[in-house]
Amino acid sequence: METLWLTISILLVIIGFAGTFVPMIPGLPLIYGGFIIRGFSNQWQDFSVTTVIVLGVATLIVTSLDYWAGVAGAKKYGATKPGIWGAIVGGIVGMFMLNIIGLILGPFLGAVIGELLSGKSQRSAWKAGWGTFVGFLTGSLIRIITGVIMSGLFFYYLIF
Repeated sequence: METLWLTISILLVIIGFAGTFVPMIPGLPLIYGGFIIRGFSNQWQDFSVTTVIVLGVATLIVTSLDYWAGVAGAKKYGATKPGIWGAIVGGIVGMFMLNIIGLILGPFLGAVIGELLSGKSQRSAWKAGWGTFVGFLTGSLIRIITGVIMSGLFFYYLIF
């Protein structure tokens, strides 16, 4: 039975690792789930409960940061509420219409359209769109780095 749980935890970590690169897959929560399953299945022999708590907090913080990074980037580059709402709506619409490309382009275009509709200049609108894109890239980079570290820790604890 332990082999089954080990296999499930490894698969969760592998799928989660892939999910750190593919925005529509909840990568960090899946990796964290792999830690939880492995911990319960072998009575915390590979790593401590403290490790899992720290990784859980990191998962919550980084996942939240990843979702809000685009908004923070847009605000930093001068987006107003219509631009931010445009970015949110653009991200949702883009995700369903164009998958990963839409998830990247949707918030950018949504911010631009939102700003233009609110009467902002083209320069301001494009700047807000750029801020959304920079925020998306920043959130993605933090998510990927965290996913690499968590996955590496999981396999390190398994091997050593």
